[in-house]
Amino acid sequence: MCIRISLLLLLSLVFSCKETSLEKSFQIKTPTFDTFPINASVRAIEVVDELNMWFAAGEGMFGYTEDGGNSWTQDSIKIGDKPLEFRAIAITEEAVFLLSTGSPAYLLRSENKGQSWEEVYKEELPGTYYNSLKFWDKMEGIAVGDPTESCLSVIITRDGGKTWKKVSCESLPQAAEGEAGFAASNTNIALRGDHVWLATGGAKARIIHSADKGRSWEVYDTPIIQGGQMTGIFSVDFLDEKNGIIFGGDWEKQDAQQKTKAITNDGGKTWRLVSNGDTPGFRSCVQYVPGSSGKGILAVGSPGISYSMDAGESWVNLNDEGFYTIRIADSGKAAWLAGKNRIMKMSW
Repeated sequence: MCIRISLLLLLSLVFSCKETSLEKSFQIKTPTFDTFPINASVRAIEVVDELNMWFAAGEGMFGYTEDGGNSWTQDSIKIGDKPLEFRAIAITEEAVFLLSTGSPAYLLRSENKGQSWEEVYKEELPGTYYNSLKFWDKMEGIAVGDPTESCLSVIITRDGGKTWKKVSCESLPQAAEGEAGFAASNTNIALRGDHVWLATGGAKARIIHSADKGRSWEVYDTPIIQGGQMTGIFSVDFLDEKNGIIFGGDWEKQDAQQKTKAITNDGGKTWRLVSNGDTPGFRSCVQYVPGSSGKGILAVGSPGISYSMDAGESWVNLNDEGFYTIRIADSGKAAWLAGKNRIMKMSW
């Protein structure tokens, strides 16, 4: 109850000074919080709408709700006697996909809501560690992982996820030594139109970009903190083909606020730090709020939940509840959050 009251007061203070398109879509009412225990660490979720969402987690667990969390269908997957570690999930009109980390990595496809699964891709190279998975449409999708050779691991499907092909390093920018991705929130991939942006961390914090669904590539530098094993971009989101945001920081120094967030207005070619040296510090997932014309942005991480109403220029820390990832319903009136042993729905 204390959390609900304090959040209401904070939102009232933030929004009382002026009426905007964001205010109309993000109504100033007492938000409701519904928490659902999950016996695993959840870093991958996909939201269909306010009532329907899927999750993938550790211990081979996956599940979904179709009634806003009132009831859940859950199951787990093992290969032999070993449960898979899921960090990525994607949903199309025809199928659900789960992607595991580690070597071997398994990409599984189901057309019957998880009652049965088909293995559509397997990778056993040393160093295999896939981070994220997304689809442009029901036919074409992409997944990205840490380098196993001289470039990021990128696999693409053109047939609805039935077959996948790994992109040759001859076609991709060369990865720096110590550069990789983060499987923290299933959001180091962003898609808009035919574009895809891949975010990296570690030795470098860069954006790998394709304007033609992965047929050709270019690389852009960013000002996000980099050079350490756990520094860099943890999450990327784009409002359209020009305007985007990246968020991350240093996992080992999560209170540090320098060089954690930046925006672009030219499709990722150049990036400008925002709210540099100011709240918040590390966040593992960032998402635009639908219906806010790019002004509203939510970001979550283990230190808490933060919100911007001016396209990322300034931020308010809503509370210190830790989550790994967030997805916002297209209505812009509800969000699903996931973290350690729980999923939460926030409605307003």
